[in-house]
Amino acid sequence: MRTVLVVDDGPAELELICRYLRDGGYTVISTTDAKDALAKAESQQPDIVVTDVVMPGMSGFELCRSLKKNEATQQLPVVICTSKNQDLDKLWGKKQGADAYVTKPFTREDLLQAVQSVV
Repeated sequence: MRTVLVVDDGPAELELICRYLRDGGYTVISTTDAKDALAKAESQQPDIVVTDVVMPGMSGFELCRSLKKNEATQQLPVVICTSKNQDLDKLWGKKQGADAYVTKPFTREDLLQAVQSVV
């Protein structure tokens, strides 16, 4: 069973993403803080990271870039899940190392398809 680290500072959206992933057969680790996510990515070694972009302290783009620059986590697939839906945002996400990009609002199928596409 694959493990997904979910990072979103919105409690309702965090719970929704976690529920969709659990229903899809994934084990889920979650946090509301990108800096905490960096530590969890190293210590708990998830198979995938799903992250929001707009968060206090460290954005999801910064989290993605940090994961991809760290030798211990650089192979970890990252799915950006955000309301930032402009083509420029998607391009920037890819430049930061994101492997997939899902825009909010999303369906259960949108999320699971993006996660499945990177494993």
